Amino acid sequence: MPNPVIRFRIDFSQDSNVGPGKIELLEAIQSSGSLSQAARDIGMSYRRAWQLMESLNAAFMEPLTIASVGGKGGGGVQITKFGAILMKSYRALEADIAKTAANHLHAVIPNVAGSRAAKSKAPRRPLARKSKAQHWSKTQR
Repeated sequence: MPNPVIRFRIDFSQDSNVGPGKIELLEAIQSSGSLSQAARDIGMSYRRAWQLMESLNAAFMEPLTIASVGGKGGGGVQITKFGAILMKSYRALEADIAKTAANHLHAVIPNVAGSRAAKSKAPRRPLARKSKAQHWSKTQR
């Protein structure tokens, strides 16, 4: 039986937050050593990846990444020790939350449509969708 997937964001302050997208970007940077390659690896535009990296570095007193300028050996981005601590802490919290959710939702999970236990029950009829014309005529009354 599958466990629910928990996605969460931590708001440290008004302009300082971390969620699954930023953590995934940091992990991709750590893996590739390049912001452009990290963006490609996770299917994100370079511009968006740059904006997220800049917002992460501005959100904390210590930088999470350090970029080096290109040249003969080429440029790159490295994750700082603080960046590694943030990634590790976020993933540990994510694992703890997933365990807690599984414990609290154990009676709900078997009833989720698409689960093996729910598939053994009679199939549910899909909801009929109204056409735009039907919706439009009702709103004009």
